[in-house]
Amino acid sequence: MNDLILPIFIVDGENKKQAVKSMPGVYRYTVDQLGKVVENAIKNKIPMIALFPSISFKKKNNLGSEALNEDNLICKAIRYIKKRFDNDIGIMTDVALDPYTSHGHDGLLKSGYVLNDETVNILTKQSLLQAQMGSNVIAPSDMMDGRVGKIRKTLD
Repeated sequence: MNDLILPIFIVDGENKKQAVKSMPGVYRYTVDQLGKVVENAIKNKIPMIALFPSISFKKKNNLGSEALNEDNLICKAIRYIKKRFDNDIGIMTDVALDPYTSHGHDGLLKSGYVLNDETVNILTKQSLLQAQMGSNVIAPSDMMDGRVGKIRKTLD
């Protein structure tokens, strides 16, 4: 149980609990609904949660700009959880652009090719932002070359 991490899927809006059709019994929650979920995790001695955003298409673009917005869904969720639960539970955040890009890829694209270095620069900024908001564990899930080293150097 000490190594268990509870994934929590979050969605924009208020007072929502949406079923994830592809995963029966799994839901997406708005930030204002996270309290019950986190309380239950703490009660069951789960030491960490992992947050995954589902943002509206209107906030997505080719550059994944919303990933760097200090008031994006992940940042709001981190601030809410830290304010309400302090350090009673760890927070892990996903670092990737696919939730934020209109094309759905983890990387920036130009003429059908992934721009690795440009993407790594954005992922590094995204990591720093999430750490500044209070994320305890930064978890890159993209597949860009060199991103872990650059993120580590930036966070150090």
